[in-house]
Amino acid sequence: MRLESDEAIAQLLLQVKRIALVGASAKPERPSHRVMQFLLNEGYEVLPINPGLAGRTLLGQTVYASLADLPTSVDVADIFRDAASLPEVTQDVVTAGIPAMWTQLGVVHVDAERTALDASLNLVVDRCPAIEMPRLRDAGLLPPRPLHA
Repeated sequence: MRLESDEAIAQLLLQVKRIALVGASAKPERPSHRVMQFLLNEGYEVLPINPGLAGRTLLGQTVYASLADLPTSVDVADIFRDAASLPEVTQDVVTAGIPAMWTQLGVVHVDAERTALDASLNLVVDRCPAIEMPRLRDAGLLPPRPLHA
């Protein structure tokens, strides 16, 4: 189901504890790095995915090469990849049995969205949690402190 209402997105964020961040970057200036730090500060467990950094540590977390390499289940995959790679990434999310997928700003692909919806994933498209969470908190839909700290 595509989650578009503030209430539905807030409900997802309240349920999530562990996030796979696909396309994590070691470069502090990159949005994926900043959002990973934000999510960690919010109290989420974040498992970064980047084949070029696999086995290294990023913001204190072990980096994995792919979703298939994760040692544990995750609640959502947050996608920091270009839209052209989204069909393949979406299939990886489905294969890994991850129940929800969140695509970052500008990461939109109609066929990938159809694949996700056909697989009954909860789907948030073209949004950033580092923008949405403070906004939803200001609207009274999220607690005033970190969700999982």
